[in-house]
Amino acid sequence: MKICPRCNKTYTDENLNFCLDDGSVLTQAAGSAMPETVIMNQVRPTQPNPTMPSQQVQPGGWNTGQQQPAGQYSMQPKKSSKTWIWVVAILGFVVLLCGGGGVAFLIFVGSQTENVSNTSTTNSGNSSSSQTKKGATTTPSGSPSTSSTSTSTDRKDAEKVDLSEWVRPFSAFGTTEMSGSEFMMASKQKGYYYVLAAPADTAQTESANTSVTLRNVDNADSRLGYGIVFHSNPTPLQQGYAFLIDSKKQKYRIVHHSPGKEDTVVTWTKSDAIKDGSQENTLEVRDLTDKIELYINGTMVNSIKNVYGYKGGVVGLYSGDAVKIAFKDLELRK
Repeated sequence: MKICPRCNKTYTDENLNFCLDDGSVLTQAAGSAMPETVIMNQVRPTQPNPTMPSQQVQPGGWNTGQQQPAGQYSMQPKKSSKTWIWVVAILGFVVLLCGGGGVAFLIFVGSQTENVSNTSTTNSGNSSSSQTKKGATTTPSGSPSTSSTSTSTDRKDAEKVDLSEWVRPFSAFGTTEMSGSEFMMASKQKGYYYVLAAPADTAQTESANTSVTLRNVDNADSRLGYGIVFHSNPTPLQQGYAFLIDSKKQKYRIVHHSPGKEDTVVTWTKSDAIKDGSQENTLEVRDLTDKIELYINGTMVNSIKNVYGYKGGVVGLYSGDAVKIAFKDLELRK
């Protein structure tokens, strides 16, 4: 029982602490018992959140910093995305195709076989370019025919090409120089070829007899061959043909070019018309209305249909496998 010390009013409610009349603090009346002690089961936490479990270090030394829920599952480090690699690759490809990257795009690693090629630069007057593995072997409609009979033409108007203007001061892919009356040309690496072509609107091979005299200076091996380019895009190796020989093995072949490819029109073929070793051989291409005739030293060795030629195409020269070839007397008759 509690009592007000001021008004002496008593209260039986032990939970009441103040007098309801005058607000004085109630005191325990004489002779009443103390209330039982209340025992707390646990200390009430003072932090608003429970303590986090200890962090777990994953293999590789990554500290995940993740709470471990029931079942003890652990978060593995997130693998880095490789999307950026594809983005960089695509951007690089676009850059190569644009803003002067066309030539770089055509430069690939060439193997030491006949189906590889080489590179080039562009300079005033003539151009050189690059190429790589050949695609599938193709033959144009109308199978090539072989004959030793020459077709007579009345083309008398001769246009001589000044090969001294084709000398490049420097090229990373090939060498050129004049030695007397001969134009020396070679690729810088085995398994590649070096091509030069006349500029646009000059030395066009359509409706013309185009010829050049050449020799393998050191009688060196060449799996790719060397010879004359015709019906060519002024930018080499984009579109056109090449009539090539290997004088050491006395054989010839015909190929055509498209961006990034050299495809076979006529495979390597043996011919007694070719003078062996380092002797001079004259190659001639006669462009007729319905066919193109190919001659070696005045003997027609084959003819093909003009399927892949570039309209208004020009003449060019081709040398493969780092073999030094001497060219002279490049001319067109119309």
